[in-house]
Amino acid sequence: MGALALLLAGLAIWLIWTGRLQRMTAKDGMALGAALVGAVLAAKGKPVIGAPLLIGAAFFFVKQGNAKSRPGKRPAVPPRADEVARARALLGVAPDADAKAIRAAHRRLIASVHPDKGGTEALAAQINAARDLLLADQKQR
Repeated sequence: MGALALLLAGLAIWLIWTGRLQRMTAKDGMALGAALVGAVLAAKGKPVIGAPLLIGAAFFFVKQGNAKSRPGKRPAVPPRADEVARARALLGVAPDADAKAIRAAHRRLIASVHPDKGGTEALAAQINAARDLLLADQKQR
């Protein structure tokens, strides 16, 4: 059980190091914490308390993996015309712009307003959302 505790601690360190922990939800973090506490308790000679925590966390992650692999239940909703028009105005592209032109306009605009260059995260998020919306709209045509 001590090896399992070290393995889980190594997993947590790897998740932090690679930046994957930033994309985890609060539930994922709590399940990872429960698994670590369960492994430590089991390693310290209290498997009656530690084992349920480990098993519960394992079931949680298996359930999460299965839920992410299933296709979404809701069909894709086509973007509204006014949303598409606002996105085109924000990126400054013509109504007949292709995917290459949309991506080029996005790159040009995001380079000047990126948070690393002194811009705001909110504006960068709007520009990214506009690009995604226009590309999705183009795929539906």
